[in-house]
Amino acid sequence: MHAFSRTVSGHAAPVRPAQLREQPQAVSFHAAGSEIYGQGERAKCLYQVEFGAVRVYRLLADGRRQISAFYLASETFGFEADAVHHFFADALVATGIRIIRPSATDMAAQLLPLALRSLTRAQEHLLVLGRQSAVERVAAFLLDLAERQGGFDHVDIPMSRIDIGDYLGLTIETVSRAFSRLKQDRIIRLLSSRSVEIVRRKTLSDMSE
Repeated sequence: MHAFSRTVSGHAAPVRPAQLREQPQAVSFHAAGSEIYGQGERAKCLYQVEFGAVRVYRLLADGRRQISAFYLASETFGFEADAVHHFFADALVATGIRIIRPSATDMAAQLLPLALRSLTRAQEHLLVLGRQSAVERVAAFLLDLAERQGGFDHVDIPMSRIDIGDYLGLTIETVSRAFSRLKQDRIIRLLSSRSVEIVRRKTLSDMSE
C-alpha cells in the first residue's frame, strides 16, 4: 500500500511519477469515507493524491477487511496488471484527487517501472506482516509515515487505529497497546490520536529492523 524507489525501515518509499506525461485533469474532491473506485471496476487511469489520504483495501470472504496500502499527498495509485481494479480505494479524510491518463507513448516505457515498484511495495509489506512483535510492526509503520512526510519527527496519522490494525494484521487493542508501549518507553510522544512526535528515532529504527 504506493510505487516505490527506496526502502526505509522495512518499507519502500513512494515514487512520484514526475516524468509521466499526462492529459491535465481538474482536481476532484472526495469527502472522508467516499469511494474513489470499486473492486471489479474498469481500470482506465492512474490517480494522484493532491491533498488528504487514501486507503486501498479488499474485503475477504469472511467479511474482514485487509488494507494493502495508504497513499498520501503527491503519491500515485491505481495501477493494475490488467483491465480491472482488484481492490477498493476510498478517502481517509477530505481528499483531492487528480486523474492521470498516460499517453500511448508513455505506457510501455514508464508504466512498467511503476508496476515493478508496486511489486516491491507489496513484498516489503509482507516482510512487515511477517514480524512477530506488534511493536515492531507499529515502529516500522511510523517510520514509513515519517519518511513519506518529509522525514520530520512530527508525524501526522490520517488513519484510525482500526485502519492501522487492518494494514498490519493486528487488532485495534494490540495497536493501541503498541502505541502505549512506545510512549511508556519514551520513544514517541502522543500529541493526539492522529499525531505523534518521534523522540528517539534511532531506537524506533532499530526496533523496526
